[in-house]
Amino acid sequence: MTLVDIVVLLIGVSLIAAFIRFYKGPTMSDRAMALDFMSVVVVSLMVVLSFIFDRQIYLDVAMVYALIGFIGTVIIGRYLEGGL
Repeated sequence: MTLVDIVVLLIGVSLIAAFIRFYKGPTMSDRAMALDFMSVVVVSLMVVLSFIFDRQIYLDVAMVYALIGFIGTVIIGRYLEGGL
């Protein structure tokens, strides 16, 4: 088992843990933070896949996805605070 395999396995485990928190979260804030964490994990998975497949385009996609995820988290936070 190589180091890259271990990294992908840990990313998968953290994605499963975040999904469990998203599903079981007692409050909407817990679910919003789990959703934000899942987007961060997916971005890190894209970066690792960019390294594995030696494709630079995945890094660009990861950056755009991270920006959209951040904006989505801000919008969800504003909605939960009653600002929208």
